[in-house]
Amino acid sequence: MNLFNVYPLFNINPVKAQGSFLWDDKGEKYLDFYGGHAVISIGHNHPHYQTQLKEQLEKISFYSNSVQNELQTELADKLGKLSGYEDYNLFLCNSGAEANENALKLASFHNGKSKVLYFSGSFHGRTSAAVSVTDNPKIVAAVNFSERFIKSEWNDIQQLEEIFETEGSEISSVIIEGIQGVGGIMIPTAEFLSKIKELCERYDAALILDEVQSGYGRSGYFFAHQEFGIQPDMITTAKGMGNGFPIGGVLIHPKFQASNGLLGTTFGGNHLACVAAIAVLDVMKKEGLIANAQKMGDYIENEIKDFPHIKSIRRKGLMIGVELDQDCSEVRKSLLYDHHIFTGNSNDKSVLRILPALTIGKEETDLFVGALKEVLDKI
Repeated sequence: MNLFNVYPLFNINPVKAQGSFLWDDKGEKYLDFYGGHAVISIGHNHPHYQTQLKEQLEKISFYSNSVQNELQTELADKLGKLSGYEDYNLFLCNSGAEANENALKLASFHNGKSKVLYFSGSFHGRTSAAVSVTDNPKIVAAVNFSERFIKSEWNDIQQLEEIFETEGSEISSVIIEGIQGVGGIMIPTAEFLSKIKELCERYDAALILDEVQSGYGRSGYFFAHQEFGIQPDMITTAKGMGNGFPIGGVLIHPKFQASNGLLGTTFGGNHLACVAAIAVLDVMKKEGLIANAQKMGDYIENEIKDFPHIKSIRRKGLMIGVELDQDCSEVRKSLLYDHHIFTGNSNDKSVLRILPALTIGKEETDLFVGALKEVLDKI
């Protein structure tokens, strides 16, 4: 049997990782400034993370959600305190797409309405409803398409109001990323988010903040939307939540009523996943990683802002989009193959996506800065 070939692969096989570095099967060392799509939040193989997972493996790694699991309670308590959402409830699942699926479904259960508003440039996952609110026709199959999903333009308040005027009575929820990642590090304006919140309240629609990539300290806030003082009805999270271990979650406002069987998952919130997520929160708190994300993000921007071929830098904390005056693919390839540095791209072909671990320091950052300058100087 062969693999189903859906991924364009770089000819690199990482076999070891530590901190912000990877090593391939030939012993070559790479600097990781992408973290596997912003998944690596506290660095590869952080000692505390590693120890906690090893110790849990010697106890119990899995049982279903038909029994009590005190690790789920500990995770919910610590997440509530560190994020500032102590009064919310937590539903645990396995991925960002699954978190978004459950948030969309819970909104519809709550208000009985069926339409969903989403935005241009969005990416919310590849499962049924999540892909239906993702702005990429290439990955939306016919079975996923429905007129219940309505697209509005990013940061366009006038169109947003017009859609609610005609469809508001049927809109169950609005889903928006705290910062668009795949869309090219697109940041919502404070006015735009405030208007969405106002319209959701007026029309009894649930506001879902997708913080799958922009959450967990990456923006310099625990969740990116907290900069604007917006309180959503639900917040979805994954990626950096487990530092590589699959886990996702929905933070749910207390106005939503739970009932037996309303939501469910086989693997979500299993013992290993919870331990991984608890370890991430422990490290974030102990090492001040949210503040470090802001500090190092400022440093990177200040160091590279005057480099040639950079048109703009879109950034909050360590969620960085470097907009070039050309397609970024060759720059990305040169960084990888000539300088052994992983970076990312986006649906905006000119935007180089920078998503290092929140533990990144000046020494590793200077390696990236020097390499980027050398690559851009040669163009």
